[in-house]
Amino acid sequence: MNYPLELSFKLLALASQIYIRDANGQLLGYVKQKLFKLKEDINIFADESQTRQLYNIKADRVLDFSAKYNFTDASGNHLGSIKRQGMRSLWRANYDIFDAASNQTMKINEENGWVKVIDSLVGEIPVVGMFTGYFFNPSYLVSRIDGTPIARLQKQPAFFEGKFQLSALTQLSDDDEVRVLLSALSMTLLERSRG
Repeated sequence: MNYPLELSFKLLALASQIYIRDANGQLLGYVKQKLFKLKEDINIFADESQTRQLYNIKADRVLDFSAKYNFTDASGNHLGSIKRQGMRSLWRANYDIFDAASNQTMKINEENGWVKVIDSLVGEIPVVGMFTGYFFNPSYLVSRIDGTPIARLQKQPAFFEGKFQLSALTQLSDDDEVRVLLSALSMTLLERSRG
């Protein structure tokens, strides 16, 4: 993949629509999240017309704080999964990433929990709250189990749209690239729903 990747979505849309683009602006994927689903089931397509499905992210249970989200390709092959670390994620986002054999290989940790707290508090102030997306930008570090950083997801300053940049910090295998991208996408959707 041609890094950094950009994940962008409109803040005022009813259903989340995320565009995934590479450093040249080429569309790598499109997601349109369905409204009012009790069990998350997200399809990632190659284009906006949703003609060719690339991946699927599906929760293993209905509306659970620590549900596991499984990744499959268009043929239904299991690629891995991501799971929120329940109570540890109340303050700072913490997720575990698993490979196709269900072995934990990576993790995602929010780098500074205070950014989310300040963003939430200031976001409630009339008029001023409209500008929090430009000033308060959390970042998330993807690392191997041994703590070696491999990628960073950073919210970018933007008005009326959510923008995240995914940068590789080291060379990744094709399988790891897919798991990191799907994990970053899942986490972005989950954290957005939490505020």
